[in-house]
Amino acid sequence: MTRLFGDPAEFAEDQLAGFVDLYRDRLRGVPGGVVALPSGPPQVAVIVGGGSGHYPAFAGLVGPGFATGAVVGNIFTSPSAARVYSVAKAAHQGRGVVLSFGNYAGDTMNFGIAAERLRKEGIDTRIVIVTDDIASAAEEQLRRGIAGDFTVFKVMGAAAATGVNLDEVERLGRAANAATRTLGVAFSGCTMPGAHEPLFDVPAGHLGLGLGIHGEPGIRDEPMPTAADLAHTLVNSVLAEAPAHAASKRVAVILNGLGTTKYEELFLLWSHIAPLLREAGHTTVDVEVDEIVTSLDMGGCSLTLMWLDDELETHWRADAYTPGYRKQKAPLVSIDTTLEQGHSAVEVAAVAPDSSAAGRKLAGLASRGLLTMQSSLHEHEQRLGDIDAIAGDGDHGRGMVKGIDAAVAVSTTACSNAAGVAWLLQRSGQAWAEEAGGTSGVLWGAALEAAGMVLTDDRDRYLPSDIVAGAEAFLEAIVDLGGATIGDKTMVDALIPFVDELRARVATGASVQSAWRAASVVATVAAADTAALTPKLGRARPLAAKSVGTPDAGATSLALLVTALGAMSHS
Repeated sequence: MTRLFGDPAEFAEDQLAGFVDLYRDRLRGVPGGVVALPSGPPQVAVIVGGGSGHYPAFAGLVGPGFATGAVVGNIFTSPSAARVYSVAKAAHQGRGVVLSFGNYAGDTMNFGIAAERLRKEGIDTRIVIVTDDIASAAEEQLRRGIAGDFTVFKVMGAAAATGVNLDEVERLGRAANAATRTLGVAFSGCTMPGAHEPLFDVPAGHLGLGLGIHGEPGIRDEPMPTAADLAHTLVNSVLAEAPAHAASKRVAVILNGLGTTKYEELFLLWSHIAPLLREAGHTTVDVEVDEIVTSLDMGGCSLTLMWLDDELETHWRADAYTPGYRKQKAPLVSIDTTLEQGHSAVEVAAVAPDSSAAGRKLAGLASRGLLTMQSSLHEHEQRLGDIDAIAGDGDHGRGMVKGIDAAVAVSTTACSNAAGVAWLLQRSGQAWAEEAGGTSGVLWGAALEAAGMVLTDDRDRYLPSDIVAGAEAFLEAIVDLGGATIGDKTMVDALIPFVDELRARVATGASVQSAWRAASVVATVAAADTAALTPKLGRARPLAAKSVGTPDAGATSLALLVTALGAMSHS
């Protein structure tokens, strides 16, 4: 259990403050994460990142021979695009940027948005996604990134340190990912800061095979084997997934502890794994038996192999010196201690642009609506987290609360500055996305922005059809960005019926309020019906069987919010 914390919602920020202070002689905190620049010639900037809770990944891997910077998200939650942009800007040295992260929907969206923003500013930005988890999907491109993050990051960081160009760093990163395979097992679940129960339980006398690193349970539970039998399972499963192109039997190896599995247990397990690899004809190179990519206090371990060629082996064996990983201690003189403060995440204008009286009136209603949403989300935070934990990482309630709190703060300021509804919704959406991060954060943020852009602030009055247009723009942004459709078991399963019903009711002459209330009933039924669906997108997809019987957390929160908004007085 995670016992030491202040405000659980601020755990990630609080621990990062201590980390930055501890290692202030070798890195600098910037908005969104940490950076360490070389004192010598400029290098390609290798930026890694993801949610907190995985130490030493990701901030602990910043330093000579490894990452240039790390973006830090909330616990098990993708950092926002604004944070990714901030760290990348601070780390960029004029030779381009590589963004690398595990294959999760929120990370893909947020890092992708940041990459586009960097490219528009003339910064050549590449993306290398890690897909090493053999248990999460049959197709390699659909697999999650777990402890194999480490091998990919290490190869790219070592390559960048030699001075090669951006094309080479990207090529080597993709080669490392293509050569890396991982399988993990869980003995016990992990507990979020402030929570009283773990995100999942492993039945007594069993382990969860094929776990994730965001508090997700294993793909299936199996009777607890002996150490020797577990070694056979890990080795045989990973070797069976060897890359087809592997020309060598030289392998980099990581036996990784997930948080509370003791080093002595890992050493014992390695005593069984090592002979199995040798018997299979493999030569192990620079084996790491350590806590490399953890999951808070989860009990469990994983085995990672990277099949080596001459290039990959050179970079795998190269020196590195970071707070959480050292191959050979490098002199601190090689680290630049003059780094200036990085760029702030999202700049919010202090004064709202001119707007019509109708725009300001509707902004007041929108601000009250956000306050209503805030109250509902705080009330149901635990319930939403519990639903999400069935087949996900349990962060939906906390992520939504973090997003709405940021949106309400911005909207309150916007109203005091006589803002119109368009400006208020756009700024609130930006704040939501920045602070919440994760899949729901980027989706809700983009959707609020889209609704605001459609409404505009220069109208003499707003018709019911304008509200429908705003709802349609909200939906379009969700679908375009997330790629979901009806039946995928996402918030779209409740959102599309809601918008369809709202549009149809308004077309018959119904008031917005009555149409909204009727549509919210439809959304509530649709959200409940997602319990029968099998997820096709997001973190729940690898755990599809466990998800059946439980409604989707995103659809549930959407239904709760539109229902709460429908109960508001619009006077």
